[in-house]
Amino acid sequence: MPLATVYSRAKLGINAPLVTVEVHLSGGLPAFNIVGLPEATVRESRDRVRSALLNSRFEFPVSRITVNLAPADLPKEGGRFDLPIAIGILLASGQVPAAPLESLELIGELGLSGELRAVDAALPAAVQASIAGHCLILPAANTGLASIVDDTGVREADSLLAVAAHLHGQHSLPFARASEEPIDSEKYPDLSEVRGQVGAKRALEIAAAGGHSLLLSGPPGTGKTLLANRLPGILPPLTEAERLDIATVQSVAGQALRLHRPFRSPHHTASAAALVGGGSHPRPGEISLAHHGILFLDELSEFPRKVLEVLREPMESGEVVISRAAKQLTFPAKFQLIAAMNPCPCGYDGDENKDCRCTPDQIQRYRGKISGPLLDRIDLRITVPRLPPGILQQSCQAETSATVRERVCAARARQYQRSPNINARLSADEVATLCALDTPSKQFMLRAEQKLGISARAHHRLVKIARTIADLDKAENIALSHLREALLYRGEI
Repeated sequence: MPLATVYSRAKLGINAPLVTVEVHLSGGLPAFNIVGLPEATVRESRDRVRSALLNSRFEFPVSRITVNLAPADLPKEGGRFDLPIAIGILLASGQVPAAPLESLELIGELGLSGELRAVDAALPAAVQASIAGHCLILPAANTGLASIVDDTGVREADSLLAVAAHLHGQHSLPFARASEEPIDSEKYPDLSEVRGQVGAKRALEIAAAGGHSLLLSGPPGTGKTLLANRLPGILPPLTEAERLDIATVQSVAGQALRLHRPFRSPHHTASAAALVGGGSHPRPGEISLAHHGILFLDELSEFPRKVLEVLREPMESGEVVISRAAKQLTFPAKFQLIAAMNPCPCGYDGDENKDCRCTPDQIQRYRGKISGPLLDRIDLRITVPRLPPGILQQSCQAETSATVRERVCAARARQYQRSPNINARLSADEVATLCALDTPSKQFMLRAEQKLGISARAHHRLVKIARTIADLDKAENIALSHLREALLYRGEI
């Protein structure tokens, strides 16, 4: 048959729209044209496909070949269309049967020898193919990622010859192998290794229980980074939905599959585009790679102010929208911000043991890199003081991460009984209904607003922190003591 139709999937953010690959063979001078808004990498597939077919002992048609990638207004990029184009040529020239292709989708980059190489964004394609009721053939290097989706019907192939043999019914391709890596397989440092800092550990536990953002401030060497690195070890296990979301972002970013909560720690020289994502072909940034995990910004005041300001909208919405002239992409960004900073450029402002050498103007400029709107969005703000002399030599039995994690998981379970959202992500309406205050608590909040000038956003965040503290205390309602403790963590930095 001179006309053949094969199905594939494009990459559009975290989505994988269907692409119909139409191949037509006609008379005239030999030519090989690809239409349908292909980019340079897709146009170069002509040479890869020709060599792969010849080296796989197939006949390359000596005719005018036209390949149409529909829809025509969707930009096509990458080498993911090599395999469907090659199969389309074989189908149009009668070298493979047409029947198996009706409910089949193919994605893969071809080497000149006919081998299949991995492509990015394989997982969204597997999910969309499953929804459509189609079987998806992927390179074997990709199937460890795609097979975490149940019942997708994903098959793996290592060469063009293997796909052709499957279509002929001579040798069926194996189904994708599930990843052998268990969820939460990462070994995190234990909280018991941190000596002292009882107040900071309490704030860390509250942050883990409610998903709240946290800012640690204090002199150098007091354990701010040490504490932040132990937060993943006290967070609850991943749910199946979170696991799929994380793997989807990793697939789109072309990263290896890691089935534990992300912990991203970009250097303070990172650009705004590195944090939120971007590029001519937009890719996820650090805040999307930290989806359902932690974004740790060490030396917060060393980040340029314009870089930090890009965090404000994603912290509220849980997503980032990247707009380009040709398209607009949305990446998920439900991350937990943990930050650490020194109180001044020299680091010793307020330290009783060392004198600060900074002038008031220097301190003001240093702290001014963190704007008021951004600081207002950080739930917990706590000072990590210098440890008393000799405490590191004392033998003491501190709580382990496993013990704290049990309390955190119990608090999260109470939150999910009330709402599908954790406390930090409750809407204003949910705060009014699920975090009701009694009369003494309302009077306390009124006095706090009058004396401290608390904004409406800060009011809601205080109530949500108090709700988390109540969950840790196994209390049904928010008490005045919970609000008082919550107010301690909203201090000025």
